[in-house]
Amino acid sequence: MKKHIVIVGGGFAGINLIKSLVNDNRFRITLVDKNNYHFFPPLIYQVATSFIEASNISYPFRKLLSNYRNVNFHMGSLVKVNPDSNSIETDHGILQYDYLVLALGTESNFFGMENVKQCSLPMKTIDEALYLRNYMLLTLEEAARNKDIKEAQKLQNIVIAGGGPTGVELAGMIAEMGTYIAEKEYPEMKLSLSSIYLIDALPTLLSPMSKMAQEAAYNKLKSLGVKIILNTAVKDYVDKKVILADGKTIETETLIWTSGVIGREVPGIPEESLGKGRRLLVDAYNKVQGTKNIYALGDISLQMTDENFPKGHPQLAQVAIQHAKNLGKNLKRIEDEKVLIPFKYNDKGSMAIISKFNAVVDLPKFSFKGFLAWLTWLFIHIIPLISFRSKVRLAFNWLRLFITNNPSIRLILRPKKESNNE
Repeated sequence: MKKHIVIVGGGFAGINLIKSLVNDNRFRITLVDKNNYHFFPPLIYQVATSFIEASNISYPFRKLLSNYRNVNFHMGSLVKVNPDSNSIETDHGILQYDYLVLALGTESNFFGMENVKQCSLPMKTIDEALYLRNYMLLTLEEAARNKDIKEAQKLQNIVIAGGGPTGVELAGMIAEMGTYIAEKEYPEMKLSLSSIYLIDALPTLLSPMSKMAQEAAYNKLKSLGVKIILNTAVKDYVDKKVILADGKTIETETLIWTSGVIGREVPGIPEESLGKGRRLLVDAYNKVQGTKNIYALGDISLQMTDENFPKGHPQLAQVAIQHAKNLGKNLKRIEDEKVLIPFKYNDKGSMAIISKFNAVVDLPKFSFKGFLAWLTWLFIHIIPLISFRSKVRLAFNWLRLFITNNPSIRLILRPKKESNNE
C-alpha cells in the first residue's frame, strides 16, 4: 500500500518536499492549500507598490503538479487536525493520512492591539498586497483633490511599522516611486506635505543583519527622505493617529504593518506542542513533539536541537527549503528502515534591497553593499521562481522598470459582482 502524505501549505517547504518525493511509487501525496497558487513572498512588496504584477511571482498549483503522477491538489482551508484518527478536516472535506506535514507558515502578529489589527494594512499574502496597492492608489487620488492642508498631509503620510527587511524594502520602494512618479503624475499634490515614517522598537534597522548592513540601510533611507524612528514601538492606532510608546502621535490614513509574525493556528494539535510565537515544537527530524506521524516545516516549526541555533532557526526561505529536502530524505529512509538524518541548517546568509542599484548582502564570511549587492539580490530572487517563463518575465520587467522608473500597472481594480439594476 502506498503511504499517503498530506502536506498542508504550498509555500517553499511544501513545494520542495513534493519535489523531493515526486514520482516515488511508495508515496501518494495530497497538497492542501486555501489558494490555488504558489507565490514568492520576498517580492510581495513589489506587488503592493505597483512595481510588478502578482502573476510575476505566482504560479497555479494544478499546472505545477500536472506532470507528477503521484501528487494531487485539494483546495481548502485547514479546519482541524485529528491525530487519533490520522485525519484532517478542511472546509471542503476530510482527508486521511499516513504522514501529515504542516507547512502553513505564519501570519501577521499585532501583539494584542485590536485597533491596529482592524485598521492597519498587513502584507503577508497576495490578497493583502493587492488590497494595499488599491488602498494607496485610492488614497493618492483623494489627496490629489483635497484642498485642506491638514487633511491632505494626513492622506499623504505613510507609516511603516517594522524595520526588518520587508519594512526597509517597502520604505525604499515607496520613497523612490514618490520621487520618480508622484512629481509627474500628481501635479495637484503638494509633495512637501508628504512624509514616509519607518518605525521600529529595536535600536537598529535590519536587526538580524551585520552592522554594515544596518548602517547602509539607515543612511540610504535617510537620504531618500524617510523619517526613521527607532527604539519606539507602535502602541495603538486611533482616529487615524498612530500612537507611539513615547506618547507622540502621527496622523495618517495609511499604517502598513510589517512588525512581526506568529505561527498560523492549527486546531487539534496538543497544547504542549506549541512553542514561542505559536510555532510547533519539533525534534531533530521535524516531527512535532507529542505526535507519532505529524511533521512541521519552515516558519511554523520551532526546532532547538541544532547546536548552532539553540533558540530555533530564523524564519527564512532557506530554512524551509532545507527542512523539506531533509524530511524528504528521511521519509524515504523510514520506508527503507534506515537511520534518520538529523537536521542541520546551512546558513547561506541574508540580504535586503534598499533602493534602486543599492542593496546589502551578508554572507557567512563577509558582507558587502552597493551595486554588486543589488545585482546579487536580483539574481538570487529570480532563481527560486517556479517556472522558466516567470523568471524570464520578471527579469524583463525589472530591466524595463529600472531603466524607465515608470511602472504602468497602477490600476485601481476593485472586482465585484454588478447588480442587475446597474
